[in-house]
Amino acid sequence: MLKPQANETREMVNLDGLYRFQVDFDRAGHRQEWFKAPLETCLEMGVPASYNDVFPDKAIRDHVGYVWYQREVRVPRSWAGERVHVRLDSATHEGMVWVNDVLVAEHTGGYMPFSADITDHVTPGQAFRLTISVNNELTQATIPPGSITVTEDGRRQQSYLHDFYNYAGLHRSVWLYSTPAVTVDDVTAVTGFDGATGTVDYTIATAGGSGSETVTVSLKDADGVEVSRAEGAEGALVINDVVLWKPGAAYLYNLTAEIHDGGRLLDSYTLPVGVRTVEARGKEFLINGEPFYFTGFGMHEDHVAIGKGHSNAQMVNDFRLLDWVGANSFRTSHYPYAEEVMEFADRHGIVVIDETAAVGLHLGFGAVFGGIAKKTYVDGGVDANTAANHRQAITELVARDKNHPSVVIWSIANEPNGSEEGAREYFQPLAELTRQLDPTRPVGYVNVMFDTPDKELLGDLFDVIMLNRYYGWYLNNGDLETAEQVLEKELREWEAKYGKPMIMTEYGPDTMPGFHSIYEQPWSEEYQAAFLAMYHRVFDRVEAMVGEQVWNFADFQTSNGIMRVDGNKKGVFTRDRRPKPAAFALRQRWTALAGVKNGSDKTIAVTTTP
Repeated sequence: MLKPQANETREMVNLDGLYRFQVDFDRAGHRQEWFKAPLETCLEMGVPASYNDVFPDKAIRDHVGYVWYQREVRVPRSWAGERVHVRLDSATHEGMVWVNDVLVAEHTGGYMPFSADITDHVTPGQAFRLTISVNNELTQATIPPGSITVTEDGRRQQSYLHDFYNYAGLHRSVWLYSTPAVTVDDVTAVTGFDGATGTVDYTIATAGGSGSETVTVSLKDADGVEVSRAEGAEGALVINDVVLWKPGAAYLYNLTAEIHDGGRLLDSYTLPVGVRTVEARGKEFLINGEPFYFTGFGMHEDHVAIGKGHSNAQMVNDFRLLDWVGANSFRTSHYPYAEEVMEFADRHGIVVIDETAAVGLHLGFGAVFGGIAKKTYVDGGVDANTAANHRQAITELVARDKNHPSVVIWSIANEPNGSEEGAREYFQPLAELTRQLDPTRPVGYVNVMFDTPDKELLGDLFDVIMLNRYYGWYLNNGDLETAEQVLEKELREWEAKYGKPMIMTEYGPDTMPGFHSIYEQPWSEEYQAAFLAMYHRVFDRVEAMVGEQVWNFADFQTSNGIMRVDGNKKGVFTRDRRPKPAAFALRQRWTALAGVKNGSDKTIAVTTTP
């Protein structure tokens, strides 16, 4: 799943900007074929962005169903003889694309790119009408799941079991791009090293050729000097005096695959490659054979006004705050992030746990979100239809992100029901599929706090134990002394049961900015700092703990509910990225840990007061 690029054989046009925008309140758009004419609307909408918070209109914000985007696009006249494609980096959660009157693409899954070859439907030098319908509906079969009810007065209402707002729209860029008739269709690069000698095992998939073409692959270092070359669609590149990609010290080579016919270049594609290895061994997590300790956050693509819309400027701000606080990693909770985020992490040495959008696969959570608890693994619940979409989500994630050196773990689900009958039958094939797609990275899922070691059924299927725990918040609220005892007891039970590396992927209390208490009262800024300090004391006493990722990096929007006041307030930064005192405490701890837990003594005394 190659990202479009411009080079000597390919060109691209960014289609971001303002689109005509129409909300399909009556679900009439497809029936009335709105794609066949200019949309009858005075609204315009920016792309990329969520539409929900842009308009001061409750009906638009709460809309359940389709919205429509439309604009005119002109194909460059220089693309005559080339293949022409349109690509959406995401459409949340379902997208359909028309070129003039022709449906050219449709895709389900709100966080993955999809494209269509539209060569036969457009003419270089001429314009066409691009129309996109986007549906935000979640059903029990989708990833993530949800359910829709219709009120007596006909309003459609969406409910879901994940604790973040169901933002919708075209959250990432839209592209028009060209490729030659004979193309590099995919690249897979697997890296390794032995001493000072690095290797890049590669596979190049091509399309459109006659079979007489040749494939050449070269590798250049960061200075543009060629360091290795090979012939053929499969092979190995050898690098003498290799420079490894390391956390906090990223180094990227450029792998270029070329297709030739005689002496003529038909196509070229360049892929950044970081040479590194990852492994879960015993109780350690190893990057390049050296112990690695995760510090960082679960995060969200969530910003004021644009919701889940990608913004390069805000992305840079978030990464600089990660650097400031001393974080070396994050988890893409609870869905794949924009490709620009993954590329930035590659370039800057940030380690990523890459997660599918499989959140909410626990129907027992219904009681928490205002409904009723139900059995999970039953027909009409998390069943074969869910599994089919889950397989698609895993397959697309690995296809898109397999070449990113920053990605070190595949997380195939967040907080599913892992203790109910049927859980193992559901997840074992998914774990096996992930390893078949990529045998080079550890595979995990994130365990919910109800599924303690004596109850859970899944831990032996995965390489890393990832835990979300809230002792001191949802349990033992305000009683950090008891919470500390219970937390340590459970972590030692996990350690004894599996002896695998363990990462705390979520921990933290809701915290209202500006609320202070000398008694470390829940919701106060003092309580957040004390809560985190308690967890850190426990982590430092448990040998198998290899990481801590606080929930959350920043406050974020959620659906309405009595547990939330304008969203989830567990961030150590506010939603507009102002630090709470806990951010300073983390900066102190993580800066001290940077040279200790990664490659040295596990135990360190670090004060975590602001």
